[in-house]
Amino acid sequence: MDHMRAIVITEPGGPEVLSWREVPDPRPARGEVLIEVTASAVNRADLLQRKGFYDPPPGTSPYPGLEVSGVVAEAGPDVLGFEPGDRVCALLAGGGYAERVAVPWQQVLPVPNGVSEIESAGLPEVACTVWSNVFMTARLRKGETLLVHGGASGIGTMAIQLAKAYGSRVVATAGSPEKLARCLELGADEVVNYRTEDFAEKVTADVILDIIGGPYLERNVAALNSGGRLVVIGLQGGTRGQLNLGALLAKRASVHGTTLRARPVDEKGVIVRGVKDNVWPLIEAGAVRPVVEATVPLAEAAEAHRLLENGQHIGKILLVR
Repeated sequence: MDHMRAIVITEPGGPEVLSWREVPDPRPARGEVLIEVTASAVNRADLLQRKGFYDPPPGTSPYPGLEVSGVVAEAGPDVLGFEPGDRVCALLAGGGYAERVAVPWQQVLPVPNGVSEIESAGLPEVACTVWSNVFMTARLRKGETLLVHGGASGIGTMAIQLAKAYGSRVVATAGSPEKLARCLELGADEVVNYRTEDFAEKVTADVILDIIGGPYLERNVAALNSGGRLVVIGLQGGTRGQLNLGALLAKRASVHGTTLRARPVDEKGVIVRGVKDNVWPLIEAGAVRPVVEATVPLAEAAEAHRLLENGQHIGKILLVR
């Protein structure tokens, strides 16, 4: 059996449980392409998986990593639109921290013009997350206000830029002067320091993109305009909060909870096609850019996890072979 190297989680725990090891080579199944990986990126889901709290969906790669860039090495039967040699990036259910990964062709994108192959590794997860939640689910419209929590995160930096490109007003929360300044540079119209200010007393929004969860629920609903949409995509603060249904009804507002990783391939394919049609042209025009904090060698993924957990980063942390 042929082998490659990948980051293996030896047991649930801290960054030190990530080990660069020889493992069996993946083979592309029907409808999959095999990508020779150039770079991957670190997402909070990887930290949860490392700690034993977020297992990969059944039948998918056991290694962490929800996105990669690289070159198509092989195309399985029934693959449409990709062939060996194509420069691509891809949304994964797992397996990105490796030298090679097999992925359904529906989740693969060409590397956008004007973006390096390495940088493009940090695009699929944030672009698909923001497009599916802010635009497909919450239907943010031109002239509406988007409130982005964690505006300096990978998702936040993409949400600010994309919403501005579509003609919306953007308010971002962050926890340091450096992060607040970067949010303004990326196009935010207003920023709120969540450590010293209560966003619910300062702003109202039509759409809120939330990564905190429980502790923000009541204030998020309070900050919604009439007909507002709250989309919860992360639970960094916890799973439980108070929901005033009276306020929700009076505002004719809605609360959505979503995840991306476990969706069926066809659903991911719809999102990926939406990103290719609507986000890629903005990236190629220079209106939206990947924001990269650091690049770390893939074999040193533990150091990249420490950087992300430290919380000082702005944008994405990439892993490079």
